[in-house]
Amino acid sequence: QVQPVESGGGSVQAGGSLRLSCTASGAFYIKAWFRQAPGKEREGVAVIVTGSGATNYADSVKGRFTISHDNTKNTLYLQMNTLKPEDTGMYYCAARTWGLSGPWYLRTSYSSWGQGTQVTVSS
Repeated sequence: QVQPVESGGGSVQAGGSLRLSCTASGAFYIKAWFRQAPGKEREGVAVIVTGSGATNYADSVKGRFTISHDNTKNTLYLQMNTLKPEDTGMYYCAARTWGLSGPWYLRTSYSSWGQGTQVTVSS
């Protein structure tokens, strides 16, 4: 069983930026970022097909976040700009080794999860 490992979280003022990274030892076809705020459900933030580079984003982060993948290092990134307090939460890296059978933003679509990295945005 492969366990992705996230890094890059921290505390930042509103309007600032952070870059998250996720590494995993296995080969994955689809990777995504999820986040979970206190008292709320885990929600999909962005997804990428590692081979083609195709991406999708939650409406709340479009234009501010960019997901990317370095295929040579098998590392996933999330560049977060113009951060808002509502972006605060635990960010998780999710992955699967084959194509999606359901919506990308559903937690049940992924088989491998990291432990999470905390992102806190203050106003």
